Amino acid sequence: MKTRRAVISNVTAIILALTLPVSVQAATPALSDGSGAYKTGQYHNLFVERLGHSEAETQHKIEQTFQQLFHGDGQEQRVYFETGANANGTLAYITDWANNDARSEGMSYGMMIAVQLDKKREFDALWNWSKTYMLTTDPENPSQGYFAWSMGTDGTARAVGAAPDGEEYYAMALYFAAHRWGNGQGIYNYQAEADKILSGMRHHPVKTATTPFRIHPGDAPFIEPDTPWPSPNNRRAEAEALKAGKPWPPYRPMHAPRSVTVGPMVDEAHTMIRFVPETSIPGTDASYHLPAFYELWARWGPVEDRAFWGKAADVSRDFFEKVADPKTGLAPDRSTFDGQPAMGWDGKPSQFAYDSWRTASNWSVDYSWWGKDARAKTRSDHIQAFLYGQGIHTFPDRYSLEGQPMSDRHSTGMVAATAVGSLAATQGEVSDAFLKELWDTPVPAAEQRYFDGMLYLMSLMHLSGEFRIIEPAENKR
Repeated sequence: MKTRRAVISNVTAIILALTLPVSVQAATPALSDGSGAYKTGQYHNLFVERLGHSEAETQHKIEQTFQQLFHGDGQEQRVYFETGANANGTLAYITDWANNDARSEGMSYGMMIAVQLDKKREFDALWNWSKTYMLTTDPENPSQGYFAWSMGTDGTARAVGAAPDGEEYYAMALYFAAHRWGNGQGIYNYQAEADKILSGMRHHPVKTATTPFRIHPGDAPFIEPDTPWPSPNNRRAEAEALKAGKPWPPYRPMHAPRSVTVGPMVDEAHTMIRFVPETSIPGTDASYHLPAFYELWARWGPVEDRAFWGKAADVSRDFFEKVADPKTGLAPDRSTFDGQPAMGWDGKPSQFAYDSWRTASNWSVDYSWWGKDARAKTRSDHIQAFLYGQGIHTFPDRYSLEGQPMSDRHSTGMVAATAVGSLAATQGEVSDAFLKELWDTPVPAAEQRYFDGMLYLMSLMHLSGEFRIIEPAENKR
């Protein structure tokens, strides 16, 4: 017996076939719904099913975590700050407290959390701040149309380039908002804003210009200071460098004008997301690969791009298999398009570091939502087994791909993201240990609460079945 979604999908396909131009019809292939939550509508609460907690307990834990990170003590707990209003309403940013900035990554994570938990005020305030301060509007900047990846919390530039993971989460959160709340006017026409972002990611013109750049016309030209901005992380790094007899700062920015070329955020030849849209910096980042989202864009995004995103989902699944170490399951921060570690800024091959924490979560959520890649189970088994063997309460947060520790810090965000691997991993002692470890770990606070906290909350939501595909009203059953 067909589900309501299947019937609607068939009707929609017939209508499209009758009304779309032949060229567009050819670019919109039939899509498999897989065997995961998209098809079944079932999201598992692993804290209930495998640890014996109640639904009420998990709901309380998620809400308590949200309240602490968004509305707790401003000095020690929250990362969300409202900062006045403009014609579009309340403005708010999420800050990386340890680095004293606001990032497109965190702003879009905050919006995703807000739409999943039905927090419209926070969603709109974060989107308003993003559009007001982070969106590059100066036509002389080749990144025009993209969101600057780092801004001061006062709305001044910390960078004038973009990072695709922010755009990806912005787009997905906006589609979900359109489906949950309906579309409003202007910047709150969520569907139109999501379409605009996705179209720009693929069709951004290749533009070359000479530094320095501005985010908005009338801004002062952005010139990186000779010494890093004051922040807890930079103070710590300076102390460590001085103690080790290393130079500080580690590099001096180049102030001489230079030519920069910026193009799309995707690589057409490889059908995958780029590390950055600057053409002089090749390669990709495995933690930017989000096949669970791409499947939805292949259904909901601009029609002319749907075939691309459908193919990108499969390409990313194959890429995860190439890039993850076959024994440890660890993936590098940056990679070439064929899955080899890219050379880092220090001239050494990229290793498993902060971005990499998210990669296992990405392939496991894809497995949960779509069930199209059984290899995710093996990769999740590998990374969880490796880190469990390193000591689940103490494993460091950076490694060589072969498993040599490169840090002495244990990070909650890495615990959380690896725990999401339990959506795909074989049920057993190791997988359940990660669920328990996340459940028992306190909500991140103090200096490192931004990245740790965002991953902690989203991971709780994933593992309790509260991070879901929010479908158009006509598809809901």
